[in-house]
Amino acid sequence: MSNPYSHPADPAKRRSAALTEGVDRAPARAMLKGIGLDDEALARPLVGIATTWIETMPCNWNQRELARHVRRGILDAGGTPIEFNTIAVSDGVSMGTEGMRASLVSRETIADSIELVVRGHLLDGLVCLVGCDKTIPAAVMALARLDVPGLVLYNGSIAPGRFRDRDVTIQDVFEAVGAAAAGRMSPEEVHELESAACPGAGACGGQFTANTMATVLEFLGISPAGLNDVPATDPAKRDAAYEAGRIAMRLVREDVRPSQVMTRAALENAIAAVAATGGSTNGVLHLLAIARELGIPLTIDEFDAIAARTPVVADLKPGGRFVATDLHAAGGVALVARELLKAGLVHGDAPNVDGRTLAEAAAAVEETPGQEVVVPIERPLKPTGGLAILRGNLAPEGCVVKLAGHERLFHRGPARVFDSEEECFAAVKARAIQPGDVVVIRYEGPAGGPGMREMLHVTAALVGEGLGEEVALVTDGRFSGATHGLMVGHVAPEAARGGPIAALRDGDVVELDVEGRELRVLLGDEEIAARLAALDSRPPRYATGVLARYAALVSSASEGAVLTC
Repeated sequence: MSNPYSHPADPAKRRSAALTEGVDRAPARAMLKGIGLDDEALARPLVGIATTWIETMPCNWNQRELARHVRRGILDAGGTPIEFNTIAVSDGVSMGTEGMRASLVSRETIADSIELVVRGHLLDGLVCLVGCDKTIPAAVMALARLDVPGLVLYNGSIAPGRFRDRDVTIQDVFEAVGAAAAGRMSPEEVHELESAACPGAGACGGQFTANTMATVLEFLGISPAGLNDVPATDPAKRDAAYEAGRIAMRLVREDVRPSQVMTRAALENAIAAVAATGGSTNGVLHLLAIARELGIPLTIDEFDAIAARTPVVADLKPGGRFVATDLHAAGGVALVARELLKAGLVHGDAPNVDGRTLAEAAAAVEETPGQEVVVPIERPLKPTGGLAILRGNLAPEGCVVKLAGHERLFHRGPARVFDSEEECFAAVKARAIQPGDVVVIRYEGPAGGPGMREMLHVTAALVGEGLGEEVALVTDGRFSGATHGLMVGHVAPEAARGGPIAALRDGDVVELDVEGRELRVLLGDEEIAARLAALDSRPPRYATGVLARYAALVSSASEGAVLTC
């Protein structure tokens, strides 16, 4: 009688053989046969498909369908797909509420949960399907941590909505709230806009955080070049998902690890991509966190140096005219890479999981004649990138200012200080903010929030009221990628950890000097120290649960707001 356990293991089962091979593993196989896997399936490499599907937003809504096509790609390439799900938190839905505190925290939970499934079931490879903001860096962090062969596929951008013969995005809806408060829109007009702005599946359409990070993935090399570009509802997205499954199996066969792809050069390419597209300042937080998982030293000052030499070449919202679907129609993210390569601003030899280099992907781009989304680098939209790092007596550890979407490089004005986003929004809604003010929102940092809420609810309302070019905003919290105007975030140290921003009082004169790279209050060091010493300690907002643990363990925004253990 033949021994059913005598066949040799597939050499690509570098991890899962310990789970499925031999007589000793009969109980594990019995369990897996209970979900329909047979001996042939169990003899193949096991490749995870991590989805972040959820019904709380359109951003990740198409992932269950895309997962079916990733499965086909893995199966046809000789692997066995193992699908699993993790969480996601919608920034757009939770914005302006207590729920937004969960958003950045979810990045760590998503990374942890992917890690646990892959470690717990000894999977040989991994495809991560991502959409909304935190799912993207979380998946990369998990891959970097695990260092198993794999890739990340963005499920695609949403199509723009149509409102009164013009394209609109969720950014327009947030700004409509401020316009309604100022009497410039009626409630009926706002309702008509909200009903048209998000026409289906896909992540927010401008170069907000999701599309910024999707761009970053291609420059990091961890997403196959050109596949993230494809919009969520484009039929070609199914083909992209299938190809991602096939590529993942090649990575498993050849044992290509994320650490071989996401190198120091790749991180520098990713920073240049954020700068060149006027992308979200959240890219700073997330790339710092990814670098930490890779064990590659990276500081916020390097973002400033790279942005300072990198022109803006993509005319994308919120600072520009176009959305992600327009970029895809123009030829895709590779157009940006092509322009940056012309000036030697990125490393063309950086590898991609699809087997090409960045330079090879850029050379293969098919540009649509007459497109206006990506301009020649010889005639950039702005001579320097879309962000800068400031320091000074209000931000000794640094802060981030977004430059795309406005021309102001200096602002001096009286501080209007608020200890929460809600307090500030109430003042904005009451039209109590005056031209020239420096709006300060503190105790919203990684620990103080906790969770470092985005401030789009406030910033969009200011823009909607017509104050976007007349005030500045400073916070130890974050901004949405849809934010524009002179806005400074990630102020570190944060107020809850004794940062100088906690010493500010109404009427203090604050200066933002972008060219001088300084954020300062016109007070002496002794006065700031005396005020800080006189402050009463604040109890944490949450005493138990995940938010309490996060507040206790999270690092500074200048270090990526990562957990310290």
